Amino acid sequence: MTMGSMCEDISEFLDTLKRMRKVDDKIVQTLNTTVPTESFSLKIVRTHVEREKSLKQCLSTTSIKVQKLRDERNSAPNDMQLQRNLKREQMKLREMHTQLNVEEVIRGQTLKVYNERCRSYYKPSQDPQQSINLSEAQ
Repeated sequence: MTMGSMCEDISEFLDTLKRMRKVDDKIVQTLNTTVPTESFSLKIVRTHVEREKSLKQCLSTTSIKVQKLRDERNSAPNDMQLQRNLKREQMKLREMHTQLNVEEVIRGQTLKVYNERCRSYYKPSQDPQQSINLSEAQ
């Protein structure tokens, strides 16, 4: 699946996010059955960064498409197909913004659970990208 196809189809976009969020959905069960390690914390951080990057990429692509459709609508205000396409893209853009907000909540909950269960093993960075860069340098 390419990034472009994921961003085009909102159902595929939501299904992909659901699959990408499985690590977060199973965090409590995973922590109950395994010994936490630094590599596990890196996996969590990497999935957060990957999802955020994917979301922002789709947001950017869709925002550009919405702006292009708005410009086209201004030059052809009576084109009903263009109006429908614009409305569909605007709805998709709103859903992507909603998912970005959901992503922030999920990230916060996951890091809270991980920190509560593993505070002696792991101190999370406020910037997930910094956590990845620090551990890759070691």
